[in-house]
Amino acid sequence: MTPFGRQPVTAGLLATHALAERPAPQTALDKWALLRDLTTARAAFGVSDRDLGVLSALLSFHPRKDLSDDGGLIVFPSNASLSDRAHGMAESTLRRHLAALVRAGLILRRDSPNGKRYARRGPSGLQRAFGFDLRPLLMRGAEIAEAATEARQRELELRLSRETVVLHLRDTAKLIAWGRNEVQANWDELSDLLALMQRHLRRKLQADELSVLAQKARTLLARAKDLVAVETPEMIANDGQNERHQQNSKPDSSESESCQDNQKAAAPALPLSVVLKATPEICDFAPEEIRNWTDLVRAADFIRPMLGITLEAWHQAASVMGRETAAVVLACILQRARAISNPGGYLRALTGKAAEGGFSAGPMVMALIRAEGRPS
Repeated sequence: MTPFGRQPVTAGLLATHALAERPAPQTALDKWALLRDLTTARAAFGVSDRDLGVLSALLSFHPRKDLSDDGGLIVFPSNASLSDRAHGMAESTLRRHLAALVRAGLILRRDSPNGKRYARRGPSGLQRAFGFDLRPLLMRGAEIAEAATEARQRELELRLSRETVVLHLRDTAKLIAWGRNEVQANWDELSDLLALMQRHLRRKLQADELSVLAQKARTLLARAKDLVAVETPEMIANDGQNERHQQNSKPDSSESESCQDNQKAAAPALPLSVVLKATPEICDFAPEEIRNWTDLVRAADFIRPMLGITLEAWHQAASVMGRETAAVVLACILQRARAISNPGGYLRALTGKAAEGGFSAGPMVMALIRAEGRPS
């Protein structure tokens, strides 16, 4: 066979020919699995999706599923046949993509004396074929598989980075929405920065661009947390204080009358997702997944005995604060259970403050979010 035929000799062509003449490192290779790997790693080999479409058509002319040295790796379709299997691609376009595959060192041309593709057969079968040699694919199978693994890892890292940015921006948006109604601050500035980052995220960003955006999103989320974070009331740590709180938390008759109205209070201004982010432990103890405020109240009622809180204290808190807010408080107490020696006394103390109009669950939740990631 003529080694180069009508092709101009290049260093790359010489290297591909030298590679194709070496012994194969593996006996057989699934051609379609190889094509999938090559599709994933196509950027590393400098080929496009349309180049690979032509390669897929070439592989379809190879009669076996596997590429192997004993299987005859030269295919010799006519331009018309190749065009049909390439979904009607024009011959001029076919030639351009075939040339790209040759330049990439994925196939070789084995030209006949007259430049046509054909096979010469003898009594013992196929003696010589002129066309496209697929042996470079067999020789580079391990290289292609390794490049595909690296490409998939990079893609996974990109997805994880993008997810991180999305989560930071989502949490920031929820904190801004809550903070506008609860805290006096320059929320418009944060909202504008958030919108700008969300627009950037619509683009297809590279790893370094995503890394920069992730850092900006973390910084923005930290600013939002700082604006809404308020210190929680001191956690009660000794029984003497607990006893005094129990004595002082009994409302008088006028407070009891107002409790009837508070019992029907609306759900807290805090989004439920923010509450669950601050108090993840209640999700572990909840008998069912918490999807709404009713589920949270049911979960709080379930964990109440575990915390040593009496039914009377729970009902009193629900009457004064409203059932949803009382459930939020129980979730916060559970989250800080190690720091509270008497959860029942602590709940009674907070109920007393709520009866006097001096307590809101929002600061408790925000303080827990602020402490997220810090050692307890």
